[in-house]
Amino acid sequence: MTTVSPKENRALMPKKHLTHTTKKTIKKDKAATKTYRYRKYNHVTKLYKRVALPITKICVKYKVPPGAVLSIIALESGWEKGYIGQITGNYLSLNAVGNDPELPALRMPKNRATNAIILDKKKLMKTSKSNIIWEDRPPSLKKDYRPDSIAGTTRHLDFFINHPDEMTKANLKNVKDFVSRFISYTSKIKAYREARSLLDQQIGKKGIDILFDPQLNKKFIYTIGGKPNSYNFRETWPKKVMSISKNTGINNLCRELYLEEKTFKEAW
Repeated sequence: MTTVSPKENRALMPKKHLTHTTKKTIKKDKAATKTYRYRKYNHVTKLYKRVALPITKICVKYKVPPGAVLSIIALESGWEKGYIGQITGNYLSLNAVGNDPELPALRMPKNRATNAIILDKKKLMKTSKSNIIWEDRPPSLKKDYRPDSIAGTTRHLDFFINHPDEMTKANLKNVKDFVSRFISYTSKIKAYREARSLLDQQIGKKGIDILFDPQLNKKFIYTIGGKPNSYNFRETWPKKVMSISKNTGINNLCRELYLEEKTFKEAW
């Protein structure tokens, strides 16, 4: 992560974005630690380098905290290692709605030594048959973002592995669905409607830059999860999301990428 002095930090920020809310956030960030433990891991850097900026732009457009969404993505996708996310591009684990294609039941090969699902056909061919266990997996009920010709089928499960640019497109569609279809006043889930109301109230009072405020991100996370009939009913879920947020410094990253227009390398 690039470290600058408070004075340099103000100089780097475009004046058009330097609102009262942003100034207040910067003041809080001065006292915060400049060391984020998770940034030393390659898989963390790899994920956020690829999607942090485009997801931040989508979140700002639909008025949802980008730091919270990026933290949820990391948790739900297992830092891109979960097999459902790898197949479908559905890193947010959103359920299929209406006519959305969903991932069906699968028979999956697993490496006996690593206990990991093998999606890449090339890796499967190189793995000894004696080291492969075949397991039946139930329908996931999750929306499948693969191309229409294969979405909702058992064919080409390694599509996104072989087409990484298409994976990014799928991830962005996944985020757009979440921030526009789920976090809305028309949602059937009360927690999502309350989250939409919370965000609109805060933005109305303090401006769009409040989306980068750590406290609003926290309120949003605890509004949509950690209770029955919410994104995730487990009480530990919001705590896990907040741990990722804290240890990646994701709110600072989003703010620096979007408001200060820094490159990922400069911000990270």
